[in-house]
This record gives sequence, structure tokens and C-alpha cells, in this order.
Amino acid sequence: MLNLTKDNFKTEVEEFSGLVAIDLWATWCGPCRMMAPVFEEVSKDFPDVKFCKINVDEEPELTRMFNVTSIPTIALVKDNTFVDLLVGYVNKEKLAEFIEVNR
Repeated sequence: MLNLTKDNFKTEVEEFSGLVAIDLWATWCGPCRMMAPVFEEVSKDFPDVKFCKINVDEEPELTRMFNVTSIPTIALVKDNTFVDLLVGYVNKEKLAEFIEVNR
């Protein structure tokens, strides 16, 4: 899983053609740790979608770009345009539906 930083965000997200799903998380966040395997599992079902992670403690500038106030948050960006946010822990079916609807 690709970890996004301010150094690679432009190349990996802004210059990418297609949908990018970004998991905004923190090591101390219990629901984030629960969300991680769900995010990983769903990534296998969408080979055409780029799945990435942002550690909110290590990348506050990127976190502010998405106006994140609660984690875990899944952000979707398509063709360098913000699409939608999904806040809080969700199961595999809900996450897959969120991505499918915004493809």
C-alpha cells in the first residue's frame, strides 16, 4: 500500500488519471486499525483504483487539504478532482459500494 507524503502527492494523486482512494489514519486510532484490513481487502476488488494511505500525524498539510476532522476517513480523488469523503469505520460491503458509486 502506497503511503502518501507531501513529496509524492503530486505525482501519485494530482497527476494520476483515474480514481484514487485514500485512507487517512493514525497509529493511535482503534477504528483506523480496524479499517486497515478492510481497505486492503477492498483494494483487491478494484485493480483499476489506486489505493493509498496518509498518516494524519506525519502529514498534517495533506490532512488539511481534505478538511479531515475525524478518522478514519476515506477520501476519493478522481482525475485530480476531489469526489467525496467517507468518515468512520465501515465494513467491506459499504466501502466497496462507496468506491463503485464514485468510479
